[in-house]
Amino acid sequence: MTMNLLRQIATSRLPVSFYRPEDIDQVRILRAAGLVVALVPAPTNPLSLAGDGLAAQVLAVTQKGREELAKFDYPQSPSRPPLWRQRMSRIVTRRRRSPSSDSPTSARMQ
Repeated sequence: MTMNLLRQIATSRLPVSFYRPEDIDQVRILRAAGLVVALVPAPTNPLSLAGDGLAAQVLAVTQKGREELAKFDYPQSPSRPPLWRQRMSRIVTRRRRSPSSDSPTSARMQ
């Protein structure tokens, strides 16, 4: 279940915050394993190292965390390019087809 949370964190925009006590405890486990960099509230019950925290905020997934995800075939579909690559090609294409270069007035000026 903690690996599912790590996968969710890796696919989310960081920083990401968790408010449920179960999620905060899982973030503590991920942080203790060195898989994420996180701000975790101090436990209210020091004997069980658990308790009500307001929120846990994950700032980054470490290299070790990415290696663990790679062991579990993350990302699941390597053939599909990341979304930012798809968006980048659209941005570049739009920029190349700017209205000033396609207008008939610019052809007359040359």
